[in-house]
Amino acid sequence: MKVLWLVNLTLPEPAKALGFGNNPVGGWLIGQREQLKHSVSLVICSIDARVKQPEFLTIDSVDYAVLPTGSREEFSALLQNAQPDLVHLWGSENPAAPALVSLCSPERILLSAQGIMTPYTEHLLDGVPEKYCRSSPLQKLATVIDRGELLDRELAFYQEQSKKEAALLAGLRHVTGRTPWDKAELALLAPHAAYYVCNETLRPGFFSARWQGGPQKPVLFLSQGNQPRKGLHWLLQALPLVLERYPDLTLHIAGWPMVKKGPLLEPLLRLLLPYQTYLKKLIRKYHLEKQVVWLGCLSEADMRAALLQSSIFVMPSSLENSPNSLGEAMLLGMPCIATDAGGTAGMLTNGKEGILYAPEDVPALTAAILSLLDDPAKARRYGDAARERALVTHDPVRNGQAMLKIYRTILKEE
Repeated sequence: MKVLWLVNLTLPEPAKALGFGNNPVGGWLIGQREQLKHSVSLVICSIDARVKQPEFLTIDSVDYAVLPTGSREEFSALLQNAQPDLVHLWGSENPAAPALVSLCSPERILLSAQGIMTPYTEHLLDGVPEKYCRSSPLQKLATVIDRGELLDRELAFYQEQSKKEAALLAGLRHVTGRTPWDKAELALLAPHAAYYVCNETLRPGFFSARWQGGPQKPVLFLSQGNQPRKGLHWLLQALPLVLERYPDLTLHIAGWPMVKKGPLLEPLLRLLLPYQTYLKKLIRKYHLEKQVVWLGCLSEADMRAALLQSSIFVMPSSLENSPNSLGEAMLLGMPCIATDAGGTAGMLTNGKEGILYAPEDVPALTAAILSLLDDPAKARRYGDAARERALVTHDPVRNGQAMLKIYRTILKEE
């Protein structure tokens, strides 16, 4: 059986071979690849503008195709050469996916839902004041110097991608998801598709390590804060009351750090990065300059170390599918707080494996943080239960067997 994967990023091995360095993301793809590569002939395709012509590599029994544009012509040549039995799309948001799908029989295409653009679009800018979401003529002019991250432009991009996603999903016949929320959303967007369940296999380092209670001074950990949907602005608003009881507490934030260019360029940054400007305003308003620590983009080992050195994992997002960051924190046995939004309730049971609260409810978030800091025994109990569940949800062998069974079912080998 030969399966062609279309993925959203160039995996570390081909990236390194092509001189691009190591990309710290994509662990779920690597985990599933390692389980399947001895049972399935894999061709893993990514679109990467850093290559000027199609590049083909074989590394550790897996074939890789790195295409510069993802055009119909490039895919046609790839399909003719690879002759796959099945095409597996990892995510509906890949801009190149429609070109590949147009060349294949719908009965031989499988899509694994990652983020689903259509509902994400509705919640992309939740909780951000209107003045930061609406670009002025001066802001648009400033993007001549640097593209920036104007929120209405980002929203327009999501809206356009949502239309493409809807058109893509409407024609599919086979989809996989991980949570009841996935199933419900895909039933709307892909009404003619058979639905299969297959969970993510997460990065191996999170299975072997174990949270031991965190540091003496409390640390909250947030895995990403650059996009409004991730809810950092709500967490900042929750901190003042937490700090009244725990003045030594700090908030550690992974992902791309806050951009700083000095006083001369600060006005330009305010024009180009409105969400960061809003976050900086909240940090100044609540006097959080010493409490907020930006960790930057972390490798697997650094992410694991940062989590193990934290007291609570917090995910205040307005909407999530089934976030791998939450899964990794659960695998480590950390106490977790997350919004009851999208698929999180399908991953974690409120009051048993962690705390779920309603999105945008800052008082509830504050209360959740204090309840775990005030009761370390409860925090550890939740963490232990979360780890027990996550070890099953993200079990590599179990998930590899589930995906292989899906492939065989589609190809009518079972």
